[in-house]
Amino acid sequence: MTILSERLLVRSYTEADADDLAAILGDPITMQFWPQPLSRAASDAWLERAIRMREDSCYGRRTVILRATGALIGDVGVVRAQIDGVERDDLGYIIHHPYQRRGYALEAARALQTCLFAARRVPALFANMAHDHSGSQRVAEKLGMRRIGSFNNPRNRDLLTYLYRIEAAMPMDGAKSLNP
Repeated sequence: MTILSERLLVRSYTEADADDLAAILGDPITMQFWPQPLSRAASDAWLERAIRMREDSCYGRRTVILRATGALIGDVGVVRAQIDGVERDDLGYIIHHPYQRRGYALEAARALQTCLFAARRVPALFANMAHDHSGSQRVAEKLGMRRIGSFNNPRNRDLLTYLYRIEAAMPMDGAKSLNP
């Protein structure tokens, strides 16, 4: 499955993406908010999981490709994950540091969000990020997500982590959602 946006192509991974993905996931600047950069073996395992999931419509991890150059600049995806003890549809985005602060994460995440809300009718998406990852927080907020809580994340050095949510049809101001 391929999603086109103004500047990006979001597509399923292939084995040919291994070296580019390893360079991104192994970069200490790009991965500074993760417990550590991923080793080549961990990056290869990430790729294998992404390839296995690619048959499932909008779910799974996808490459983020610059349409103008064909360069693989990042990763975006939605996977079912345990977040603060609850299974949720977790939206994540990683843009290689030389391409950050250009709106690529927002563009890729918005394209995927649109796919999931329209094609799959997913009721809500969640995103979680370290409390000090202001760039990721801005992307979530520009997507229309609202911070709904925080927790100490055992998967990320037990850091304070913010939890964001957007519903396919957000409740009107003052209305309460029944889905925490």
